[in-house]
Amino acid sequence: MKNRIQNTLYTDYIGRNLHFYESIDSTNIRAKEIALEAPEGTVIIAEEQTEGIGRLGRTWLSPKGKGIWMSIILKPQVEPENVSKITLLGAAAVNLALYQMAIVSKIKWPNDIIIDEKKVGGILTEMSMESHRVNYVVMGIGINVNLDQDEFPEELENKATSLKIAVKKYVDKDILVSYILNHFEELYEEFKTGSISKTVEICRMSSVLLGEEVQIIKGKETRIGQALDINSEGELLVQFKDGVIENIFSGEVSLRGLEGYI
Repeated sequence: MKNRIQNTLYTDYIGRNLHFYESIDSTNIRAKEIALEAPEGTVIIAEEQTEGIGRLGRTWLSPKGKGIWMSIILKPQVEPENVSKITLLGAAAVNLALYQMAIVSKIKWPNDIIIDEKKVGGILTEMSMESHRVNYVVMGIGINVNLDQDEFPEELENKATSLKIAVKKYVDKDILVSYILNHFEELYEEFKTGSISKTVEICRMSSVLLGEEVQIIKGKETRIGQALDINSEGELLVQFKDGVIENIFSGEVSLRGLEGYI
């Protein structure tokens, strides 16, 4: 697996230091354990996670050999408030990599990958900081690649899918990993210059939310509005019922469509 991934990488540093595990509790947990010493671009990847983590502390189903479960260690020299943009970079990189494999996906801002109105993957970005200085960022990527329908628990049947279910054939996850890392480095290099224009363009073009009514869930408060756009900073512009337009920051809210998962 490790050799197959690296044989199709054209990155300078993302994925060049690759730690492979047959089974691990969580790639994000392991990445955080070694992040201070590891070089930027180090990737932790596993065939199986026993304690996979999703957003808001949810469990992420990660069966052996069935998906991409990986984390990337990053050390951007940016203000902490800009770190949430990296989640969008991850989503855009996955979207581009899938397109390269002739699989069309959508993005549910800021971190979910959608196919056939079901979640096929997600991004979880975590940060360590002190005194307004970023020590490191760990970006986890989970993608359901070759799961069959009967492998999903009943409560996820109408919310989750896999690439194999969507395209009705086995998908080479090692090649997909290398494509994701290739695209991510390109987008991350732009991010380091202070711009995420290419990422925003991808997220706009592939958005499932723009033009739709959405629920903005912050703490115990739920508000309904229409998603208008994603601005140059990667924020979601939402117009609420009273006509007020607000910029919504990644990480500060949960988003739900009015019907179904999206």
